Amino acid sequence: MHKCIYFKMRKLISFFIQGFIFVAPLCITVYILFLIFEFFDGILPFKIPGLGILIIIVFVTLLGFIGQTIIGRPIRFVIERTIGKAPFIQAIYSSIKDLLSAFVGKEKKFNQPVLVKVNKISNLEKIGFMTKEDLSDLNIEDKVAVYFPHCYAVSGELFIVPKDDVKPLDIPAAEAMKFIVSGGVTKV
Repeated sequence: MHKCIYFKMRKLISFFIQGFIFVAPLCITVYILFLIFEFFDGILPFKIPGLGILIIIVFVTLLGFIGQTIIGRPIRFVIERTIGKAPFIQAIYSSIKDLLSAFVGKEKKFNQPVLVKVNKISNLEKIGFMTKEDLSDLNIEDKVAVYFPHCYAVSGELFIVPKDDVKPLDIPAAEAMKFIVSGGVTKV
């Protein structure tokens, strides 16, 4: 009986430590930013509304630049090389990395909103994003790949649809994404 309680307490302590490791960096970061804000807000003899926030934004942006160029690249190289040695983990990591870069990276892939007829009998249509026009490398002819984001979620589905059922939309990709993700309640 005492061993059971001991193992449960040990497990609870382990969960607490994991939670602390997860929360501590965020809390410390917020606290440090608050201290920086207080310091810069009180450094001048006269008050300039918003100066502390402006300095924090510049400071954090500068840290981001330094982290991405000087520190980030070597760390990212080591992480990607280590992950590359584990095939299953590497497949998951590269898929997630590609998806995120498609949304926010330099080479955004969701830039062509389209309207797709998904049911010819009821004329049901969905808005999505053309991700690939040529599927010959998959031995698929006269079809295209269209990604359909889900409403109120960071997920979606990829459909292979006939080219004839796809109509490009003349709206910005960001507006189309807002419209889809909001369930159609935002203005386009």
